[in-house]
Amino acid sequence: MKVIEAIIRETPTISFEFFPPKTVEQEAHLFEVLAELEKFKPDFASVTCGALGSNADKTIFWAKEIKKKFGIEPVAHLTCVSASREAMKKQLDELEKVGVSNVLALRGDPPIGETKFVPSKNGFSHACELVAFIKEQKPRFCVGVAGYPEGHIEAACLEDDIKHLKMKVEVGADYVITQLFFNNEDFFRFRDDCSEAGIRVPIIPGIMPITSLKQVKKMTQMCGAIIPQDLLNKLEQADGDKTAVIEIGVEHALFQARELITRGVHGLHFFVMNQSGPISKVFGQLEI
Repeated sequence: MKVIEAIIRETPTISFEFFPPKTVEQEAHLFEVLAELEKFKPDFASVTCGALGSNADKTIFWAKEIKKKFGIEPVAHLTCVSASREAMKKQLDELEKVGVSNVLALRGDPPIGETKFVPSKNGFSHACELVAFIKEQKPRFCVGVAGYPEGHIEAACLEDDIKHLKMKVEVGADYVITQLFFNNEDFFRFRDDCSEAGIRVPIIPGIMPITSLKQVKKMTQMCGAIIPQDLLNKLEQADGDKTAVIEIGVEHALFQARELITRGVHGLHFFVMNQSGPISKVFGQLEI
């Protein structure tokens, strides 16, 4: 099934993002997390790549397992990092071989310590090139791309960033999943700006229930998202009390989700960080 078929229906979709575990213990834990979250009947689940585009084999493995063992439609992340066109063709062939035809095409981040992305030899400079390549090689694949409500950290301005997003759509992107954000007004403004720019594909907001102040500060520094001051104050006051921090994160994610649904989003994409507890608490109170 192409996930766009679920996304365009009247009822908002629910989806989760996971990352490939590194150890045997973490693998067992992820299977437990998937079994726990399966009950919420997600429409699809995405699987990230490792740093520097590594672990492509693990991304494919977990995409296959998610579909085979849990019956959830998988979306495999593909990045331009360290990927030649020949290597990308092999990844696409392998995904097709195991029955995965939904992907999320990303440029990916430059190596830690470097500020500029350098494409691989015979590789891809931008995500729009990767989208075009996927559509050329596998025209039946459904391709999602990333959007940035507060602007990509490398973009000169939000207007330029939206121009880049439009280019990805023009070469074949079927839908957009946004980077995490904590102020819904940033998303609504972004959605309106995309509409004015002529972007007509569905835009799905990405939500991350906060579980650690240190972790969320690191992630927002990497992606350029801003933590609202009132939320940051609450987290700093609760720092050191893990349970209290998680409760604050759940409360804010629930607030975001409810308002987003009320304002007519196509779906909600949760960055679960391979944990089931916070998401289970959100869905214990969320009516969709």
